[in-house]
Amino acid sequence: MGRSHSCSRVITASYSAGSGTGGSSGGDREILVQHLLVKEDDQKLLLDLQKRTAEGEDLSDLAVEYSMCPSKEDGGMLGWVRKGQMVPEFEEAAFGAPLNKVVKCKTKFGWHLLQVLSEREESVLEHIQPNEFHVRLQDPSFLEEAQLIDVREPEEVAQASVPGFQVLPLRQFGVWGPEITTKFDPQKDTYVLCHHGMRSLQVAKWLQTQGFRKVFNVAGGIHEYAVKVDPSIPTY
Repeated sequence: MGRSHSCSRVITASYSAGSGTGGSSGGDREILVQHLLVKEDDQKLLLDLQKRTAEGEDLSDLAVEYSMCPSKEDGGMLGWVRKGQMVPEFEEAAFGAPLNKVVKCKTKFGWHLLQVLSEREESVLEHIQPNEFHVRLQDPSFLEEAQLIDVREPEEVAQASVPGFQVLPLRQFGVWGPEITTKFDPQKDTYVLCHHGMRSLQVAKWLQTQGFRKVFNVAGGIHEYAVKVDPSIPTY
């Protein structure tokens, strides 16, 4: 999941290299964008495509046929983006565009017709240390307000576990992955645990792509938690 297209990389690369705005300087909103790109001097084609989208033709279908951007293979889809990732002209047009309205903008790459399909609050991924996580676990309201996911295998959980976690074994991802947003609330704080913190990080990053607003990876996993916080939990 979460492929990045070369066109998207081109749009973002010169901005991050040139203007130094960097990472997440642009507030807390992400937008889902598709676009098509035509040559700067191809005004006739641009006007024709604008007219066709105004008459109801799908921008993604037109992108497949006419766009110069490699993202045409996916109907011009650039995926979820946030401020600070794009060249200024594209960013200004995209973040100022009403949902689903096709707008045009010009960059050094040519003319773009772009469409914002959806928006969401920017996702946050944090690493939480075992001692801080332990403090939060002591709060009676914590388990009501947060959701805890253990991605280890059942035989591992049988050896050592922390109360309150729902077990979603990573090897069974094909079973629970497609249902994640129906079984868990993307708006709730979500904590992910594994043995040493690597599998959980992989799943935490994937949860971000599924629209989970705030995801915490328990640093060092249950091993670190047992060593630093609760020696009653066996290590393995």
